[in-house]
Amino acid sequence: MAQNVPFSKQMRQATRDIHNVSDALVNAKLAFALYDNRVWAEGLLIFYDVFKHLEQRVPHDFLPPELHRTVQFEQDLRYYLGDGWLERHTPKPEVRAYLNHLHEIEQENANLLLAYVYHLYMGLLSGGQILQKRRSLGRRINPFRGTDEGPVEGAALTSFEDNSIYELKQRLRKIVDEFGARLDEETRQRMLDESRKVFELNNTIIRTVEGVGSANVRIVLYVAMAIAGIVLTQFVVRNNADSNQDAQ
Repeated sequence: MAQNVPFSKQMRQATRDIHNVSDALVNAKLAFALYDNRVWAEGLLIFYDVFKHLEQRVPHDFLPPELHRTVQFEQDLRYYLGDGWLERHTPKPEVRAYLNHLHEIEQENANLLLAYVYHLYMGLLSGGQILQKRRSLGRRINPFRGTDEGPVEGAALTSFEDNSIYELKQRLRKIVDEFGARLDEETRQRMLDESRKVFELNNTIIRTVEGVGSANVRIVLYVAMAIAGIVLTQFVVRNNADSNQDAQ
């Protein structure tokens, strides 16, 4: 690849195909179940240990504190799983394999962890925001929810308080681009290889999320009920209109 191409763009280009596969998998696994707290909590739980590992191991020059999400993960998981969830938590075998791989590449070259920082945190700043918005929408159209519209709880992970999402993305890209400009060709290629590995490992742990089948059934029922309500309303309006015409 041309040296004048920003390294963050090179990383995106190198992962475009597998990134599309990952997006499709997330949509298939989670998008129709976003209203389901159990599924959402499990989705958070499988990534909790990965983000925590990176935040404990990657220096602030590569992973600024304002991007750190361990506290927010724990806050949301406490909301969904209750107090004591951390004492009960045991990472799945697939998550442990993910962490083992991070440890292995750190032993080889700790800088390779930046590939995981870039893709995971950019994903949170982009797709994570979209998923949370869809989840909020799903809660509003759920006919069995309460009428209280109070503040959205359990959404700390995707809330960056006073920090602009755009500015956080720009800062992360700048970190990657400046670092990439200093790399030799061999290390550059290893970074691109690990960029693809990020999505391979993500896909592996996402596939472990359970409960999606029943959640999908319920959301289909909700949609069917909404459609039935629209059709019924149109039928009533049409009948009333016909009755009024007959009366005239």
